[in-house]
Amino acid sequence: MPLVHQRRFIIAVICGGLTLILLMAIGVYGLIRGPEKASDPDRPAVETSAPTVSPERAGEPRPVLVTSNAEHFARSVARALFNWDTRHEGGPAEWAQVLLDVADAEEAPALASDVRGYLPSPEMWVRLSAYGTRQRLDVESIAIPKLWSTARDQATAGQLPPGAAALTITGTSHRVGTWNTEVIRTERPLAFTIFVACKEGQPCVLLRLSQLDRPLK
Repeated sequence: MPLVHQRRFIIAVICGGLTLILLMAIGVYGLIRGPEKASDPDRPAVETSAPTVSPERAGEPRPVLVTSNAEHFARSVARALFNWDTRHEGGPAEWAQVLLDVADAEEAPALASDVRGYLPSPEMWVRLSAYGTRQRLDVESIAIPKLWSTARDQATAGQLPPGAAALTITGTSHRVGTWNTEVIRTERPLAFTIFVACKEGQPCVLLRLSQLDRPLK
């Protein structure tokens, strides 16, 4: 093969490989972020040619475990917070509700804001649903933060409810969806703190959540 033809052949192979890598990168970005908003306000958020998703049964919100054990309760809260499936008919509000169902009455409004910070917005949920996106959490450790004892000692009388506790969760979230018939999977490590109150002889209630990746140390 003449030298000039060899060079053209090598260039063609390299360009083809780069094109494939670029397409896969775009697919991952689309799965995580969703397509950009259309400039035409009348254009639907999800096109009729949305990618075909897996026929497996969609997940649904599961109630948080009713227990007086703080660690078991925190583990259940963490899973309820991160385990969601956009293929389910309900939107993010339905997944948030299972957490608000176990909220302390006084902290419920602030907790609702905390939960919204973890779940996709309604607009992003619609975009993610076009890819059949679902997410789950693998909990790797649950520990009482070292600073919690200091915070508890410095709290004024009545500032913390009876049985108040803080538990820091570390784990990995796994997200999967379908882009152009290609199954795309992403994962990321994370950490956050759950604040609960477990009165003796009563089920635990959820107080607040720290910001994601800003746990109490």
